[in-house]
Order: sequence, then structure tokens, then C-alpha cells
Amino acid sequence: MTAPVSCFLPCRKGSERVPRKNIKPFSNFEHGLLEVKLGQLCRAKCIDRIYLSTNDDEIIKYAESLSEPKIIIHKRSEELSSSLTSTDSLVKHALDLVPSGHIIWTHVTSPFVTAEIYDAVITAYFDKLKVGYDSLMTTTGIQGFIWDGSSPINYDRKIEKWPRTQTLKLLHEVNSAAFIASRDVYEEYEDRIGESPYLYLLDKISALDVDWPEDFELAEFVAKSRLV
Repeated sequence: MTAPVSCFLPCRKGSERVPRKNIKPFSNFEHGLLEVKLGQLCRAKCIDRIYLSTNDDEIIKYAESLSEPKIIIHKRSEELSSSLTSTDSLVKHALDLVPSGHIIWTHVTSPFVTAEIYDAVITAYFDKLKVGYDSLMTTTGIQGFIWDGSSPINYDRKIEKWPRTQTLKLLHEVNSAAFIASRDVYEEYEDRIGESPYLYLLDKISALDVDWPEDFELAEFVAKSRLV
């Protein structure tokens, strides 16, 4: 029997860039990105439990109204809810909440990671465990002219000044849509990935992260065709 897969969904109150970002109306969803994400996670067949960690009473009220047995609500302390709270501290918090099995860490700010994508990602994770990887994280592929300020880092201008972009080395940007590892990996490395993470590419729309006001506006536009 496969160990359970639990989702850790951190969702603190407030946002410095987009006020009430997690719960404000979004497209046709009255309860915003939270409504979108909880619906996706509840429909994901490979996710057994959803640990919603929040200090926001409005978020708690909405989650409770769903009466969804998959969702376990945790009222997070204010100490762990500051904009200055480190991800390292939340790793320890996730360990406190999830008693066993595997942890998929995701965010409400990835509205186009659907239930089907979560299931595909989790299936890939278990497949990759069999061939030597110890964890998985989603990435967005970058195949463009990337400089570090004074020179390119993914091509050599001494060989070719402007190579075709499709010939450039593929770089991976961590998009924070999903991280998966076992609880044992969390304990050993004090991290949400291990030493050998598999990089799972998402297309740019699925990987869209709502961080800035223009991201929210763009996501609402995409939602008209992507979310129903």
C-alpha cells in the first residue's frame, strides 16, 4: 500500500502587493484564488488530505463552509504568519502538521495547476523515486538569452554571438507550483526537496504565479478560458 500523500497549503492573511490576494473575488469565483485551489485539490485523486494552514479567519470560515472531509484546517500562530516568516520555519511547521507519508506543498497563487496536473505530478514523483530521485519540484523552462549582468550564462559569444534560441541550454526556473517529498526527506534535509529533486516542467500558463497586481489581472484574463 502506498503511503498517503498530504497537501500542505500555507495561506496567511494579508498581502503587501495584492491586498486580500488569497480570498478576494477572482474571475467568476466569489472566494477567489482560495476557492479555485481548494476545488482543484479536493478533486485530485492522488491527494488524501489537505492541510490548510492560515491565520485568516475569513479563509477559515470559507473552508469550514465546504464541509469537505479532505480539508484539515489549522489556525496558524501569528508568529508564523508574518511577511518575514522564513520558508525554513514553514518546513518545520509542515512537519508538525503532517504525521506520515509524502507531502506536496503548493500555493493558492497557482490557479492553473488543475486536479489533473496534480495527479500527473504525483504519479511522476512516484515513478522517479524508483530511478534514484528523492523529491520533485515543478519548474518553468527558460530558453532565451540570459545574462548575469555582464555576460551570458547559457551560451558563449566567442562561439556564436546570437545563437538560435532553440539551441540554447534549457534553464529551469522554480515556479513554486508544487514541491513533493516524503516526510523522511523533510526531516533529514530540513527542506521540502532532497538532494536529488526531479525537475518537472510545466507550460507557462499552468505555471503562472500570482504575485503582483499585473499577475492577478493577467490570471483573471486567462481564467475566462481556462477555469469554469
